[in-house]
Amino acid sequence: MSKPIFYINGEFLPEDEAKVSVLDLGLLRGYGVFELLRTYSGKPFRLKEHLERLKNSADQIGLRLPKSPEEIAKVVDELLVQNRFHEANIKIILTGGVSPDQITPLGTPSLFVLAYPATSYPAEFYTEGVKVVTVRIERFLATSKTINYIPAILALSQARKQEAVEALYVNKKGEVLEGTTSNFFVFKNKILITPKEGILLGISRQVVLELAKKEYKVTLRPIKYEELGSIDEAFLTASNKEVMPVVRIDDMVVGSGKPGQNTQRVMEMFRIYTRGE
Repeated sequence: MSKPIFYINGEFLPEDEAKVSVLDLGLLRGYGVFELLRTYSGKPFRLKEHLERLKNSADQIGLRLPKSPEEIAKVVDELLVQNRFHEANIKIILTGGVSPDQITPLGTPSLFVLAYPATSYPAEFYTEGVKVVTVRIERFLATSKTINYIPAILALSQARKQEAVEALYVNKKGEVLEGTTSNFFVFKNKILITPKEGILLGISRQVVLELAKKEYKVTLRPIKYEELGSIDEAFLTASNKEVMPVVRIDDMVVGSGKPGQNTQRVMEMFRIYTRGE
């Protein structure tokens, strides 16, 4: 199988020729933002929204886009043509670029776009549901999708030690916010609930909200940790997870311990919307 083609600061290069300066602020200081999306039927899903969020994240940390969103979209399209994957994951990375003093972003920001074959989680994650754990780790700029994933790495390390798929952040108020790479939803008395603030506004989250409002009452509000023992269903959303049912949180069994009827309906709506199935 041929090497994936990446876009590195204006050049389309095979993976083994793609080079990043050791003086780039993304490497030296973790100064950068990114987006992850996937294709359906070979087309980038909600690319416009992802690029809008990339710009918003960049604005929050004082980074400027070296290309317009429209120009980046053309790069993504060309990358997909060159790679010819059946379905692809696409990662768009923006960093502070090379810095003479290794801390001040004075030069041109770096732009990398990576494409690689889309991967799937095991089927049983969706048919049987998954376990997640909660962690109390404070984050910086939760509303910006930065490349600094130290809290997520620490949280996921805890999760894997407990044979969990994801870790959910809980803040000082005892509110369950989101996962390290996903948004969090619960069903309670047939009402779909998800946090409104203190989270990254996921694109898959937005799609689920748009679809669910057609059939369910939807409430955007904090979810208290103490509530988790009385919820009926729960699930995660993310570009790579899509809609993933949660059946255990820490030592608590969610509902019947199997993916609930409402969650299965949301999964079906999402599948029809993205794949036409």
